[in-house]
Amino acid sequence: MAGNSISSGRRDGSRARFEAGVDEKMNADQAAQMTSGKGFIAALDQSGGSTPKALKLYGIDESAYSNDEEMFDLVHEMRCRIMTSPAFTGERVIAAILFEMTMDRQVEGKDTADYLWEDKHVVPFLKIDKGLAEEADGVQLMKPMPDLDALLARGVAKGIFGTKERSVINAANAAGIQAVVDQQFEVGRQVLSHGLMPIIEPEVNIKAADKQECEDLLKAALLAGLDGVADGQQVMFKLTLPSTDDFYAELIAHPKVMRVVALSGGYSREEANEMLARNPGMIASFSRALSEGLTAQMSDEEFNTTLDASIQAIYDASIT
Repeated sequence: MAGNSISSGRRDGSRARFEAGVDEKMNADQAAQMTSGKGFIAALDQSGGSTPKALKLYGIDESAYSNDEEMFDLVHEMRCRIMTSPAFTGERVIAAILFEMTMDRQVEGKDTADYLWEDKHVVPFLKIDKGLAEEADGVQLMKPMPDLDALLARGVAKGIFGTKERSVINAANAAGIQAVVDQQFEVGRQVLSHGLMPIIEPEVNIKAADKQECEDLLKAALLAGLDGVADGQQVMFKLTLPSTDDFYAELIAHPKVMRVVALSGGYSREEANEMLARNPGMIASFSRALSEGLTAQMSDEEFNTTLDASIQAIYDASIT
């Protein structure tokens, strides 16, 4: 069911290989990996606002670049170093989420999405949201995406399997949370119409004073929202690690849900892994927690050893 639900929209893709039927097999193989593969999703999708912080944690200060172009060159080098590491393969990292500019660039002479799947057997996803709107009713909706159809079509042509779109919940406001969920499913249906798999990400702020109440309202809204997903189609969810262990079991078991993944949300890698291990069936989709401890100054041996240990720890927590 999963493979069929997202393959039909690929048949008109612009790459010649689509016409040869290669794409549909690739899509089915990717769907199978996302449905039952053991491992986790690497979030390599820092955008303009979060890139300086990511680079600083990587040991590159703002004095090392003088404009956005140089900044994005440096973060692409960081992502390339992660993706090309011997530790980074589909045996433990089943998928990776890319920033739009990363999708448009190359790794070792190949388009990034092609490199990930063909060389690493890692399924490529694309971050499609344009950031967060100002807070209202305790939440931050996604900013408008007027060019989304064009971006989705480009993603299909580039070999992208699915998308990720993030909004944030800061307080247990029922109207606000419902607005987040409504927007997420609306975008999700648009993504599905292009034959892509949406990762719906309504992040609950881990610092919310009423985090559990936020999660109660969110889960109820997500379960209701799934009624609007057509039979034979599926979505994915990316959710904050819950305050109550096994809280999202109903979503994980739902026939219209391909996978439920967890964001680290500000928890340290160790804390996030401990929480994740107590949520059977939920797998990681970590960004900062994945790259924690990596620096530009490391030798290749140090870098690969550190990344390997990080990947193994996140993998172990994801297969509980």
